Amino acid sequence: MKPAKIDRDAEVIREYVPIDGGQVHGVTFDGKLVWFARDDELVAFDPGTEQVVRRHRVPSARAGTAFDGEHLYQLARGEILVLQPSDGRIVRRMPSPDRDEDSGMAWADGYLWIGQYRQSKIHKVDAKTGEVVKTLSSDRFVTGVSCIDGALWHASSGDGKPSQLRRVASDGTVEESLAVPVKAISGLEATGDGTFWCGGEAGTLRRVRRKSHG
Repeated sequence: MKPAKIDRDAEVIREYVPIDGGQVHGVTFDGKLVWFARDDELVAFDPGTEQVVRRHRVPSARAGTAFDGEHLYQLARGEILVLQPSDGRIVRRMPSPDRDEDSGMAWADGYLWIGQYRQSKIHKVDAKTGEVVKTLSSDRFVTGVSCIDGALWHASSGDGKPSQLRRVASDGTVEESLAVPVKAISGLEATGDGTFWCGGEAGTLRRVRRKSHG
């Protein structure tokens, strides 16, 4: 028998606007810097100094971003681009699962987890070949994906329902949901300390955590 789904509230503990305007399209964290896709570039933001420290031109970087400890992965124009963080050089390319609907990406244990927005799916993809090895289905739009400590999370917003972060089981069943009091979530990354980086409307980056109830 599966345990009951846990429903909790989340709170925004910090909000940043690193660069005025422009939509945040994907978010990842390398342990120090928050990287986010912004239209035609990939931006590195240092939350400690609240400064943008790198900007790499990546045409059509309008979906998920991920980091494997060495390289960045960026969805762009129906491809998965593998880039050097230092200079933005593209070292490898692979086809993405869906040219129009890719909406989030995370790396874990040699695989990429890639969301599809309106199709409400998350694909598990071999990070070396681009082959889809598994697909999970959700009952809400997927607007960001993160995998941390073996737990797969996805963000959801834009479907007329409250924004949520959702932890899902290996079969896609929602095990935990966090209601986030924001209009939009566009990109998601868990940090390992119980907090999440979330992209938002009008170029906003937010740090979010489970709300304490006493």
